[in-house]
Amino acid sequence: MWDRMFRSMDVMQRSLSASWHRNAVIRNNIANIETPGFKASRLEFESILARTIRDTTGFRNSMTHPGHRDFRGRGDIMSVQPHIYQSRALSMRLDGNNVDIESENVALAQNSLFYNTVTEKLNGEIRRLRTAIAEGR
Repeated sequence: MWDRMFRSMDVMQRSLSASWHRNAVIRNNIANIETPGFKASRLEFESILARTIRDTTGFRNSMTHPGHRDFRGRGDIMSVQPHIYQSRALSMRLDGNNVDIESENVALAQNSLFYNTVTEKLNGEIRRLRTAIAEGR
């Protein structure tokens, strides 16, 4: 029962952690904008988390035919780890560096908005929990 009660808070905590790491990856890309041959990195988390949630709690099919696939969940949300990969996008520069400052700034702004939104949502959950503990007082 307790694990279900706090599952949304666990997901938000994991999301905040991934957002913090994404911020570090973006800052590293920006710091290396003048480094010849540097390839930008990206952090993938949300799609991995969404796939795990879908596999864990998602579609429950009925197996009425032996050829049907079993889509029942096998994932664990708390085991989801962000994945950092190097972008292999073509470089527009002669030195081989593929960091685009404009896209990095957009990614930084998006990540900041995401972090702030999840923080507000988590604070709301904590406020509701405090209200419940204090019996509405």
